[in-house]
Amino acid sequence: MWVLAIILIVALLIPVAAILVDSPLGKSVARRMEGRTDGGDLQRKVENIEAEMEELNRSVAGMREELQFMQRLLEDPRRKKPTS
Repeated sequence: MWVLAIILIVALLIPVAAILVDSPLGKSVARRMEGRTDGGDLQRKVENIEAEMEELNRSVAGMREELQFMQRLLEDPRRKKPTS
């Protein structure tokens, strides 16, 4: 009787163990046991953010130049600019 109960418990625990191992939590535990981290993935994300920030800075600088140009166009044409 005890043997049958142990076999039944083991048979029921196999699918539960498979689900846990295949879950994100199980994969995280496996990576930690291997000593691997997602440092490469984090580094890639940081590089992408830095590239996007550089692009945004260029875009803002371009808009600033366009704004200054438009302000000069809209200035009062009768007002004389100081000459050096």
